Amino acid sequence: MMQAKAIGFIGLGNMGFSMATNLAEKLPVNSSVHVFDIIPALVDDICAKYPDRVVACSGPKDVADRSDIIITMLPEGKHVKAVYMGTDGICSSDVGQKLLVDCSTIDTASFLEIKDHISKNFPRASFYDAPVSGGVIGAERGMIAFFLGCAEDNTKDIEELRQLFSLMGNKLIPCGGPSLGIAAKLSNNYLSGIIAIACSEAMDMGMKSGLDPRVLAQVYAAGNAQNTICDRFNPVPGVDPDAPSSNGYKKGFKVHLMKKDISLALDMAHRVGSTNVLGSVGLQIYKEASEDERCKDLDSRIVFRYLGGNENWKADHENKD
Repeated sequence: MMQAKAIGFIGLGNMGFSMATNLAEKLPVNSSVHVFDIIPALVDDICAKYPDRVVACSGPKDVADRSDIIITMLPEGKHVKAVYMGTDGICSSDVGQKLLVDCSTIDTASFLEIKDHISKNFPRASFYDAPVSGGVIGAERGMIAFFLGCAEDNTKDIEELRQLFSLMGNKLIPCGGPSLGIAAKLSNNYLSGIIAIACSEAMDMGMKSGLDPRVLAQVYAAGNAQNTICDRFNPVPGVDPDAPSSNGYKKGFKVHLMKKDISLALDMAHRVGSTNVLGSVGLQIYKEASEDERCKDLDSRIVFRYLGGNENWKADHENKD
């Protein structure tokens, strides 16, 4: 059972807000959550929801001053570096022996730069990468996975991290040493993004041949084309009622973030000497979709729309009947 703690949480975006909400609801009695985001309305919202548990802070340093454990969930490496090492950053506080966890999906070089800075200035503090997977819906339901840049036999922090993550998610996968959680997440998102394009294309060709997309989804699930994107995040509206596509392509993993992650994955692949023949095409598709007015700022499975898929297939089927 996790002991009462003061938890800091910086970054209340689509994923972060739900993660912080789960902390506020599930932490032991006498615990508190100290939050900051550059958008004041997000801070106000969560504080209003949990007035006795969540405390608004003026900036990253203020969060660090008040907290025993600090979690960051930010869009890009430059934001994470600024929050940790910038003026009024976390490291302008005395983080001493505190536990610091970055759940952002960023480039490994930025993470290691921050880790080196913390190791030199606060050698007794612990800093881990732990990017998450599961989407906005998973974050809301407390069903996300954490990819931890730490070996499973790290007896110093692993049990406390396991208890902490269990309040926000349902799976912890230790991936090895520092930055390997990020490497795992980038590999995962590369595969997820490429599958979403392939799924969109396969569904489109089947539908244009006369197949009901719900039947196609059953076919894929029964055969060796089975995949989570088709099962739970189907890009065709109306196949899975809980998928972002069936809800206006909202509350998902936004298309510009998939573009960012595939770009980071390709940079990593180049650095380690991996050959990725599908990556450049996939990156171009997400780049173009993220700039298309019909698709921008929506769930990344919006590539079905961008590639010309028929979103009004139900009406077409009814007209044929």
